[in-house]
Amino acid sequence: MNFFLRLHAFSQQFDDKLQAWGGSLVSLGLRLFVGWQFFKAGMIKVSDWSATLSLFQDEYKVPVLPPEIAAVMGAGGELIFPVFLAIGLFSRPAALGLFVVNAMAVISYPQLFQFECPAAINDHFYWAISLMVIVMFGPGKFSLDGFLSSRRR
Repeated sequence: MNFFLRLHAFSQQFDDKLQAWGGSLVSLGLRLFVGWQFFKAGMIKVSDWSATLSLFQDEYKVPVLPPEIAAVMGAGGELIFPVFLAIGLFSRPAALGLFVVNAMAVISYPQLFQFECPAAINDHFYWAISLMVIVMFGPGKFSLDGFLSSRRR
């Protein structure tokens, strides 16, 4: 039993260091990776606006909103929220906003479930989980939110 207590104490040294810096690095990686995926999609939408409007009118079935408003909101969310995520400012609301954008993409585009390759829908699930990690655990120390929090104390 004494051996396990010493082994546990030894492992705690690594746990403390990982908790101090590792979580912040993982959060930074998640913020940059997920944000980049949405930012690219937003850039594609604004690069050919007439095609985007056509997609929202013909393919995407966004509930409640007119296609033109849904297109503006979708592209805007995909361009603005990732910037906040990347710099780590208002990280939790930005991650939550992207979670909603992601959920609307899944809801409004039923063809995601019809492809032979499940990667299309799996990507959306991975992004959703990553965004929820940021919402629940925060942006970490390598963010403006973390910097501002430390200055406030």
